[in-house]
Amino acid sequence: MTGAARQRERILLTGANGQLGHELAPVLAALGDVVATDRASLDLGDADAIVRRMRDLRPTLVVNAAAYTAVDLAEKERDAAFAINARAPQLLAEEAKRCGALLVHYSTDYVFDGTARTPYREEAPTAPLSIYGASKLEGERAIAASGAKALVFRTSWVYGLRGRNFLLTIRRLAAERTELRVVADQTGVPNWCRTLAGATGRVLGQGLVAAVERSGLYHLSCTGDTTWHGFAQAIVGDAPLPRVVAIDTSDYPTPARRPAYGVLDTARFVHTFGFALPHWRDAFDECMASAADPVRDDVG
Repeated sequence: MTGAARQRERILLTGANGQLGHELAPVLAALGDVVATDRASLDLGDADAIVRRMRDLRPTLVVNAAAYTAVDLAEKERDAAFAINARAPQLLAEEAKRCGALLVHYSTDYVFDGTARTPYREEAPTAPLSIYGASKLEGERAIAASGAKALVFRTSWVYGLRGRNFLLTIRRLAAERTELRVVADQTGVPNWCRTLAGATGRVLGQGLVAAVERSGLYHLSCTGDTTWHGFAQAIVGDAPLPRVVAIDTSDYPTPARRPAYGVLDTARFVHTFGFALPHWRDAFDECMASAADPVRDDVG
């Protein structure tokens, strides 16, 4: 990491076929030689596989974009959620420390209980309501305990034009139904995965030495806020149908509880790295004007 200025970094990217990982791959390629892995080529539920890949590659940068994100299913698959969201980041961090690499990891607003009414700062008390949130919080703690140099970015409501996410679900349902009933009492910030990837690239583009010096926990999010109902209305647009009807969380029970408020205060990120992400609606409009990329075929 501290070698010749022109030396290319060796970068390990996990979750390369996920919505965030897919966007990160070309961004990271501008910074070094990327080994992009998906579940088939690096199962993060396999501790031995993680250690083996890290020791074989000896990367200078590890970007962990993989996660167990099935929030409701996690209530029944606790072990799987903790293996991917807690144990795997711990191993990646320990091995990153061993080889002197920087780790970049992504976490979630679901580490909070949603009782606040002003944006959460990084040091706010955590109290996850779900197994998913608890597993992500345990991952954060494991990275911190490892002593590795790491940038941990909490974000929220990630969407894109591929994979499984709220945007694509609403677009599919809008083509099938005349009415959509969407929760209007949960407030947060939608974040386009390409915006998050671009911000990550901009941080790392300032140099790995600078990134290492700024290791820590940051909230990485667009500005503004909305509800799931407001987000759905933005997705549907001005079309007369389907109607988007506001409902309460109690009208749409789910196995996992969600925080009623998950807006993240990004002042620490802005102060440290010198830039802010756009308003969520501006990023959303850019997303809608873009084309979905094909599935990557260079993952292994």
